[in-house]
Amino acid sequence: MRLRHAFLLCSLAATLALTGCSQTTSSSAGKGETVAVATNQIFSEGYGAVEDHGYPLPAIPISKVDKRFHRQIVDYATRERPGTIVVNTPSRFLYYVLPGGKAVRYGIGVGKQGFAWQGEAYIAWKQEWPTWHPPEEMAKRRPDVAQYVKEGMGPGLRNPLGARALYLFNEKGQDTLFRLHGTPEWASIGTAASSGCIRLMNQDIIDLYSRVRPGKNARVIVQQ
Repeated sequence: MRLRHAFLLCSLAATLALTGCSQTTSSSAGKGETVAVATNQIFSEGYGAVEDHGYPLPAIPISKVDKRFHRQIVDYATRERPGTIVVNTPSRFLYYVLPGGKAVRYGIGVGKQGFAWQGEAYIAWKQEWPTWHPPEEMAKRRPDVAQYVKEGMGPGLRNPLGARALYLFNEKGQDTLFRLHGTPEWASIGTAASSGCIRLMNQDIIDLYSRVRPGKNARVIVQQ
């Protein structure tokens, strides 16, 4: 299984992790790109069916997703050092900064109005197929998830955090309750769909997860 998993991550890399995130979906048109993009290298073929740690991830009908939101390498002018993650919520893009003025760009779903978060943090830890614990505030709004506050929802295809989760902490080492995570709801990419967190297609969060090394150098900047 480890060899199969390693092969999967290598393949995804070659073809190119809010505890309270919910599964609701609402439409919101993404705004335009804010950086100059020259010749993009697009990896639309990286969304096929895969088995990951025993979980069969279905293929994403990527042709139905706006091509802007397919994983791709773009020109990206920034002073942030490689390894930094920049989330541009208005444009619905997440950038993983690479050397040489490039970045891997992923399409994302963002928080609904009233739940969006912005600021700077770092990825303190990451988890494959995480357990989901909704916060008590969400349980008050949605009694159907109250049972998971303490017990948690185990990993699986129905879990709102998807195949991977990246956990953001502030400079004081406190959990922000804000997550970068996967989702099976590929149609929500490019929309305001969650209770404040950032969601990526499962195949994309696996790719991003493989690039990130948790620690204070793994900075995340969320722009509104």
